[in-house]
Amino acid sequence: MLQHPTLDKLRDMRLFGMLAAIEDQMASSEVLSLSFDERFALLVDREKIDRENRRLTSRLKKAKLRLSACVEDIDYKHRRGLDRSLVLSLTSCQWIHSHDNLIITGPTGTGKTYLACAFGQKACREGFRTLYLRMPRFFQDLSVAKGDGRYPKLLTSLAKTDLLILDDWGTDTLSHDQRHALFEIIEDRYDRRSTLVATQFPVDTWHDLIGDPTLADAILDRLVHNAHKITLKGGSMRRNRTPSIATDAST
Repeated sequence: MLQHPTLDKLRDMRLFGMLAAIEDQMASSEVLSLSFDERFALLVDREKIDRENRRLTSRLKKAKLRLSACVEDIDYKHRRGLDRSLVLSLTSCQWIHSHDNLIITGPTGTGKTYLACAFGQKACREGFRTLYLRMPRFFQDLSVAKGDGRYPKLLTSLAKTDLLILDDWGTDTLSHDQRHALFEIIEDRYDRRSTLVATQFPVDTWHDLIGDPTLADAILDRLVHNAHKITLKGGSMRRNRTPSIATDAST
């Protein structure tokens, strides 16, 4: 029988989905009633699904999302002014296809990061290259990249990312170098890729946070005018969370 050599060849060609499907068929008597075309179709379907899952796993790993979040688990019960119809329209990812932006603002603890990561996870599921960045740490990485010569390569990589998520926007007033770096990033992405910004600061305060009037105008013009906006309200959702592990009162 040629079964084992065939399995080895599938393994060598990295056709792992098809390999698993054949092994399942070999272990089942029910497939004997299927025609060759039907059995072959099952092998092809399994291989396709396996490849899609591996690509999704790779995209999620590269996205470096801070939270394990998905749009199906978004909480609409908490009173924070979240518009369900707007969120559902955004989950289609048409805004990413159209190279629009998304701005999520609201007080600390209202779930901005969760929403950002949920949209990022959905983007990965739809086949978009995604990257999550916290602005304070990202600016530190940019500074290091300038010192070791990786800066141009890093900017090129960011320009090719379909969805760039910038979290904790505006926690500090930007320095001269940070303003110029941000302008380069936003300019490279304008009308070509989508950017999601999550911040506790309202859009009308961003001009002062950026610091330089000329660069602030240029950055905001490219970032805000074609952006969908989610504005959250209310108190922190963290107040309603209970510890997953009870603590010993004696410690």
